[in-house]
Amino acid sequence: MKAILHYDLDTFFISVERLKDSRLNGRPIIVGGANDRGVVASCSYETRIFGVHSGMSMKLARQLCPDALIIKGDGDAYSEYSKMVTDIISEEAPIFEKASVDEFYVDMTGMDRFIGCFKWSVELRERVIRETGLPISLGLSTNKMVAKVATGTAKPNGAKQVEKGTEKPFLAPMNIERIPMIGPKTTKTLHEMRVRKVKTLSEIPVEYLMYLFGKNGKTLSQRANGIDNSPVVPYSEAKSISKERTFNQDTIDVDMLKSLISKMCETLAFELRNSNKLTSCITVKIRYSDFDTHTLQQRIFYTSCDHHLIRYALELFKKLYTRRVLVRLVGVKLSGLVGGNYQMNLFEDSSKIMKLYQSVDRMKKRFGKHCVYRVSSMSDIELRDGKMIISK
Repeated sequence: MKAILHYDLDTFFISVERLKDSRLNGRPIIVGGANDRGVVASCSYETRIFGVHSGMSMKLARQLCPDALIIKGDGDAYSEYSKMVTDIISEEAPIFEKASVDEFYVDMTGMDRFIGCFKWSVELRERVIRETGLPISLGLSTNKMVAKVATGTAKPNGAKQVEKGTEKPFLAPMNIERIPMIGPKTTKTLHEMRVRKVKTLSEIPVEYLMYLFGKNGKTLSQRANGIDNSPVVPYSEAKSISKERTFNQDTIDVDMLKSLISKMCETLAFELRNSNKLTSCITVKIRYSDFDTHTLQQRIFYTSCDHHLIRYALELFKKLYTRRVLVRLVGVKLSGLVGGNYQMNLFEDSSKIMKLYQSVDRMKKRFGKHCVYRVSSMSDIELRDGKMIISK
């Protein structure tokens, strides 16, 4: 029998801030951009009763909860605590997936022969709380989707098991929004059909749902019926994406090298966002004309934003490029990848920047990933017969 465990750190950013300063306990807290153009990255339960939620504009959040304390956020601290939890789970779990900076899945299939899965899950949760001080909730069931929903019902800082055969009745009375993958647009369509509960959704013929939502209709039907066959994808820090460029003629053109590194970061960042991933480590590589090769890496807060990655990459390049001799190759690698559904450094970025990224990504998906670049990345772009040619 399948046994899938889901862990979710409760209001992760807020919890870390409260560990750093206990005076924040019990107070309404918002982590996000400091001005009205900023976006809410995380908010405490004390603010949620006023209607504040992640992704909301800071201006509206201030209006809803004027007494809330606004904190910009500490990416280094969040990354450090996320790694602490990851290390604890990796020591104990047979197979685990790091789904995001604060969310984990563990495949416990077969462990019931040796130890009760729920007992083991609770004990590991207690170890995380004891060693990090962070509140964490868990859900245990026969698949990832039901386990995740179970975790939601266990919050804050609780545990819930949904046993085999009870998945469908567990989900039935819930609002459809509780099902992962049902966003505002799908919710609106289903509400117009007077479908508000999971039970009602589960009774709609799959053919009709596929007519309305395409191939996603089948997944909707399965999830409403407590079915999810998605596997736990083993987490590995080694997972990475990278780009390198070997020059036909060795160069010492520093401006061109910086532009090329910037373009690599843009391309890799788009690949991250397109696959709903974030990176936590960036590496820059230089090979000189005598084949002397150097790399330098830096741990960063989880991001998929090229303007952050470009800044880190150029700082690393400045530290690496010390010989002032001809360069044969440069490269950029992003590693420590985790899931992140278009997450950003929301405590640094404004809603305008977020919308700009979304617009640029739509253009790249429609016209190709090389259709638009930052001006700073265009030194190796030239015009031939009136057409823009991009060196790849």
